[in-house]
Amino acid sequence: MGFVAYEVSMELVKAVGPVIQTVARKDRALADQMRRAATSVPLNIVEGSRRRGLDRKHSYRVAAGSADERRAAVRIAREWGYVDESSAASVDALLNRELALLWGLTRP
Repeated sequence: MGFVAYEVSMELVKAVGPVIQTVARKDRALADQMRRAATSVPLNIVEGSRRRGLDRKHSYRVAAGSADERRAAVRIAREWGYVDESSAASVDALLNRELALLWGLTRP
């Protein structure tokens, strides 16, 4: 297996895809925001893996911020009734794992 944080971020891309498609039928702007946040996480993880020092941690912090942004977007979609509880919960569980991994990468 490769870099675990990256692999989990790609699992999330796959898991959130159907949620984004469902949301897009009701709210294109929110779906676009979700898509951009979902894309940002693995891209920043990969970028950070090639950097050194504080620059590396900055990329991982940006990835964590995007993961939190995606969490908020999924919760908003759930609260507005765009997606059901089980769809949101499965994405949220993966987000918890991703954020824990990123927390470990950004610790001093």
